[in-house]
Amino acid sequence: METDIVSVGPQQDVQTLLKLMREHELPGVPVVEDGNRLVGIVTESDLVMRDEEADLHLPHHIDLLGGVIFLESMKHYEERLRRGLASTVADMMTADPITVSPETSAHDAGRIIAERKHNRLPVVDSEGRLLGMVTRVDVLAALVAAE
Repeated sequence: METDIVSVGPQQDVQTLLKLMREHELPGVPVVEDGNRLVGIVTESDLVMRDEEADLHLPHHIDLLGGVIFLESMKHYEERLRRGLASTVADMMTADPITVSPETSAHDAGRIIAERKHNRLPVVDSEGRLLGMVTRVDVLAALVAAE
């Protein structure tokens, strides 16, 4: 587990976030509030719109008798729009990220990382305070050492 963690606050601007990620060569940064309590995470995938999202088109809909009936959920569109127009970390972050505790085994952390296709997981205590980050490399090292 890495314990020297670079983090940002939810009200910091996106430019500051980008500078930190570039300066420290980080694929993701935890978002913390007072008392180092984890409230979210921003990863590289939050910063990049995939090709299928790049146009931000309205969901398919039907105009019927002066009303609009959406054939798809507006939630996905609203989320893409929010992230595309983000000016603060809070606008861009994934809230309530998947976390592990210090007691989580390397095997369980590895399973979560593989299933969720994450590169790293925040490690938090019972109060939700950020203690560190566990990465794929940390999990592999622990599993090799256990053999």
